[in-house]
Amino acid sequence: MYYQDYYQKVSSILGEVFDKEGGSIKEAGEILSRTLKQDGFLYVFGCGHSHMLAEELFYRAGGLAPVYPIFETAAMLHEGAAKSSQIERMSGYAVHVMARYPIGEKDCLLISSTSGINPFSIEVAEIARKKGARVIGISSFAYREEATRDAAGRHLPDVCDLCIDNHVPVGDAVIQVCDNGTKAGPVSTIATLSIANSIILTACEKLRGEGIQPEVFRSGNCVGADQYNAEILEKYMPRIRHL
Repeated sequence: MYYQDYYQKVSSILGEVFDKEGGSIKEAGEILSRTLKQDGFLYVFGCGHSHMLAEELFYRAGGLAPVYPIFETAAMLHEGAAKSSQIERMSGYAVHVMARYPIGEKDCLLISSTSGINPFSIEVAEIARKKGARVIGISSFAYREEATRDAAGRHLPDVCDLCIDNHVPVGDAVIQVCDNGTKAGPVSTIATLSIANSIILTACEKLRGEGIQPEVFRSGNCVGADQYNAEILEKYMPRIRHL
């Protein structure tokens, strides 16, 4: 059955990620822990469906408080899905978006693009590095053999300090459902968000090992969470405009 086949594919990909990318996940967590210790922010960005990375990590039950999402609505789906794909392929757009965010030397950027071939994400990563931030990418290294749309011939891993392979196949979907070979069942979101949350947990573990309590939101549906979260919000609302 298709859903059982999908489960096997997802399990296999996650197995590859945690078997082969553990060292990179640990390194990314150490980068993030250093950022947090110096009162920096974890900036998060993705275009199209990769935008879900920012939604997953920002203001999240069980998520870090000092997360600063880069929300560019023109690159999201709700203001025109086809338009968002066109913008993702535009060179020169990123500079206008990044000018609105105070990312700097104390910060790091986590950026996701499974294909890693489109100019918008590549240029966001490039600008963040020029501003002194450490850049962690999540991409599929299977696309490194595919043609890039970047004028300089770069893929996302080429402009990151560290890039983690999400082991997603070219085309993303994994179960053939049509006679012409068309597949359904994409896996990039599951793989990417698993990596992202693993980075967060690695940073939390590193901080705990140094006697530092990580600032993590609680679910607002739990007793006592509102007061607990309010204290965190009081600290970060003046500093993160999307709160």
